[in-house]
Amino acid sequence: MSTSTAPTSVAKTDQPTAAAPSGTARRRGRRGPLAALTTHGILIVASLVAFFPVAWLIFLSLGPDKDDYLHPGQIWHKMTFDNYTFVLQHTGFFDWLKSTLAVTLGTTAIGVIIAATSGYAVSRMRFPGYKKFMWVLLVTQMFPVAVLIVPMYQIMSDLGLIDTYLGLTLVNCTTVVPYSAWLLKGYFDTIPFEIDEAGRVDGLSPFGTFLRLILPLAKPGLAVAAFYNFLTAFGEVAFASTFMLSDTKYTFAVGLQSFVSEHDAQRNLMAATAVLIAIPVSVFFYLVQKNLVTGLTAGGTKG
Repeated sequence: MSTSTAPTSVAKTDQPTAAAPSGTARRRGRRGPLAALTTHGILIVASLVAFFPVAWLIFLSLGPDKDDYLHPGQIWHKMTFDNYTFVLQHTGFFDWLKSTLAVTLGTTAIGVIIAATSGYAVSRMRFPGYKKFMWVLLVTQMFPVAVLIVPMYQIMSDLGLIDTYLGLTLVNCTTVVPYSAWLLKGYFDTIPFEIDEAGRVDGLSPFGTFLRLILPLAKPGLAVAAFYNFLTAFGEVAFASTFMLSDTKYTFAVGLQSFVSEHDAQRNLMAATAVLIAIPVSVFFYLVQKNLVTGLTAGGTKG
């Protein structure tokens, strides 16, 4: 007895898929015209808000009278560069510039060297207390400047470094090195350990590996640390006013105070000096800005 099974066929129903009209399909993640316009509008407004104080300072620096800031509308009719001429010719501006560059560049160089070697040692080497070492650096940032000035002044006085560029540079390094070491330690963690192993295979010492292989890869992190050190030393007031006693060795931050007195504040000259002071910082920022964005983001994660 044979049984025959009828072949079953599944009927396929072709259902046309609705295709999006050409030109109307929006890629995933792409903003619409309204969202893009809103985003650009917010960015433009934020940029104007950030730039307004700078533009206002430049505008006030063109007023010839010290009270022009009270009536800024009158500056349009009497704009002049006399304030800049007075600052450059009748103040210690160039002495302040020399002192500021000596201290800030010295702090930047010494601070980056110490921070880079410390950060690399903690990142790569496992010596007794290496974890506590970084926390000790962090704890040093907890003490207010007013508490540190007295013991630092005593130490600098015993070493004969009062009223010297080297003394102020070393004092500034106590402020910038802890943060820079943490920053660079995080950046060194993102560099693969295989590079160190390759250096040892090639016969390089630990310092040779650090100098020839790691530092070239860490340029963005070094740029961020250098920029932080430069800005900190450039705008520091408390240490500079305490450890620098000679008028010719004042930095910009201290020299700017010479336009302020109890009864008569030369605000127009202060504005002009502030604009001139911003030039060295802008030049330094231009030199390192290529690596700043990469350096600020790369040390945030490990991998």
